[in-house]
Amino acid sequence: MSAESEQVLDKAKQGAIAPVSVPVPGVMPEPPAPVPNRQKFLRQIELIDRVAAYDPTVDEAMLNRAYVYAMKMHGAQLRASGDPYFAHPIEVAGILTDYKLDAAAIATALLHDTIEDTPATREEIAAKFGEDVASMVEGVTKLTRLELQSEYTKSSENLRKFILAISKDIRVLLVKLADRLHNMRTLHFVAPEKRERISRETLEVYAPLARSIGCNRFATELEDLAFSFINPLAHQAIIHRLEEMRAEKGATIAAIARDVAAKLEKQGISAKVMGREKSPYSIWKKLQRKSVGFAQLSDIYAFRVVVNSVEECYRALGIIHRAWPCVQERFKDFISTPKSNNYKSLHTTVVGHKGTRIELQIRTEEMDRVAEEGVAAHWGYKNQAYGFDEEAATRDGGRNPMNSLRNIVNIVENGGDSEDWVEHAKMEMYLDQVFVFSPKGRLISLPRGAMPLDFAFAVHTQVGETAIGCLINGEHKPLRTVLQNGDQVEILTGLESRVNQDWFSLTVTGKARSAIRRHLRQREAGDFIKLGRTAVERAAAQVEKALKDISWRPAFERFNVTSEDDLFELVGRGKIFPAKVLEAIFPGLKLPMMLTTDTLTRIRDGAGGAAFVRGSALRESQTVIFSKCCYPVPGDRIVGIVEDDGVHVHSIECENLEALEEMDGEKDRWIDLHWTLNAEKNTLSVARLRVNMQNKPGVLGQACTLIGEAKGNIINISISNKPMDFLDVDFDIEVLDARHITNISAALRTSPMIESVDRVRG
Repeated sequence: MSAESEQVLDKAKQGAIAPVSVPVPGVMPEPPAPVPNRQKFLRQIELIDRVAAYDPTVDEAMLNRAYVYAMKMHGAQLRASGDPYFAHPIEVAGILTDYKLDAAAIATALLHDTIEDTPATREEIAAKFGEDVASMVEGVTKLTRLELQSEYTKSSENLRKFILAISKDIRVLLVKLADRLHNMRTLHFVAPEKRERISRETLEVYAPLARSIGCNRFATELEDLAFSFINPLAHQAIIHRLEEMRAEKGATIAAIARDVAAKLEKQGISAKVMGREKSPYSIWKKLQRKSVGFAQLSDIYAFRVVVNSVEECYRALGIIHRAWPCVQERFKDFISTPKSNNYKSLHTTVVGHKGTRIELQIRTEEMDRVAEEGVAAHWGYKNQAYGFDEEAATRDGGRNPMNSLRNIVNIVENGGDSEDWVEHAKMEMYLDQVFVFSPKGRLISLPRGAMPLDFAFAVHTQVGETAIGCLINGEHKPLRTVLQNGDQVEILTGLESRVNQDWFSLTVTGKARSAIRRHLRQREAGDFIKLGRTAVERAAAQVEKALKDISWRPAFERFNVTSEDDLFELVGRGKIFPAKVLEAIFPGLKLPMMLTTDTLTRIRDGAGGAAFVRGSALRESQTVIFSKCCYPVPGDRIVGIVEDDGVHVHSIECENLEALEEMDGEKDRWIDLHWTLNAEKNTLSVARLRVNMQNKPGVLGQACTLIGEAKGNIINISISNKPMDFLDVDFDIEVLDARHITNISAALRTSPMIESVDRVRG
């Protein structure tokens, strides 16, 4: 059995295991059975009794009304399992009673699908159950429509609403997590083609959100259920190996637990010691990350030591370290520096029985509850009312547990393209934490791999935008330095913003990247306005029309803008063509064909070149000249060389730069440059390809045809002879960007008559 399981795991890690929706030869394991319930669904009185057990002041009448209303509205609707549909919201409510949520949250769980799936309206919910419940039901309804699939913009807008809704009321997220958990428990009833999509969405969105608010119990079950549908053979193999290990090591684990408890008891500490088995999904992630076999994993089992106080946590740690050797670099103190979701515990690994590594987590009862339930552990009485006590959660954990969600909300509110902020939000949810300190001792948690600019933007957006350097533990360090746990970081700032495109490579947090993108967009808006104004003025001059003292109102109304700047920015971004603007402000104007044809802007030398490149040391008054030795195009990494006649733009792969670099004092003339967004999206530029081809009839024509089919526009050809009946042909081609010239090169290489294709770099 062990060998077979290892083989299945190896195949799965290599990508040979198909998702559940694809037939696999041999025996396919059955999808996981639903978590058994003692009965089909909770009866009305049982649900009320559960809530009353932890909240004697509960409004039983409201819960009774919600229970009856949900059954009535869902009526004869059935789930994929064949059960009455109303069994689902009742089970969701039952899950939330395990977390001791308040009556409004339980009512929301009962009603969460009524607006989506029945004739019920928000207004009716508000009238019957109050605005608080109606608002939460509406929030959950928006979340239910979330689907991360090919309609990316639509789905990202739903995710935006989702995150904004949960930021206003954490109960919305808890209801949605319970809803998703019950759906995952019954996913085997759903059509196979839907299972993988729903499971991936669970892994990518819901489980990370659960972890961000500390709800480990929710996250672990969601991950394992999703894993069992996405990769059923790997899941089954891990389950089999765990069963074997339980049979092999069960007695040893029990002995270790007894031994640890006895040593603590001898020193006057009463502790509960429990063995803890890693979840199948957690094991799978480690197998992938470490590229090892199951047998090489040393922490399949760990032990949880629960004591009565923080003082006893540290005393227990000392006793354990005196009894068994501690494994170096395996100790973590999350009591003095809790995780961002308020997780607290001492982690250590010791070498115990027969050289076995033993991983231990030492914590109090309260820490254990928060570790499993997160923010849900803080429902209770405050000011004679039952609900979430954010102040107590902040006090117990040392920081507000809602801050991690608010960081994600900040990313959402700062906007940007859908793909950008969705990726940034996922980044914020997924990455592990490091803890660093400000010079004044403020503790800031950042994702693992974070750099000083991430710290700067976490302190304040203005600190990030004006950063010029940093001190780490009192020493000057580069901004690319990866921060380590316990580092003290001081950001050195200037008077003006230094944000540039290269900063994306110096940050990993979603907050920092969204702030950088927002700043660059705002700065580039001025460039687009200038570019758009110039384009409209040139177009007007071609038809001998003056733009002085005219009314722009017809154009404002036609294009739904409120100012000239807004109009010109849209023109500069290529969203409105100059000819359309002239048609709006000069009705009936006859425009020449060249103006009515939609064309891209050509990158040219001159003062207007500042619309195409940007650099902190580049002045608007400087003339920009695009070098004819290396023909830089958008997508190339570029540098500027200051000459008497202006700034010459070179690709960093230009062969002539090496000679300049060797000359004394020449480095002072170099300035960092990058392409503007306008250059990357709305322009044509010239690149030169040198093609070595056979000197035979039709070969040159074939090369020209291949370039044309790849959407390249040849503007010049230069031919030189070589021995052995070969030609070197230089093609000057108008292209969109570096990727475009790469595609053209690849197309030319498909011809057997062409020996080589190289881009001219100097």
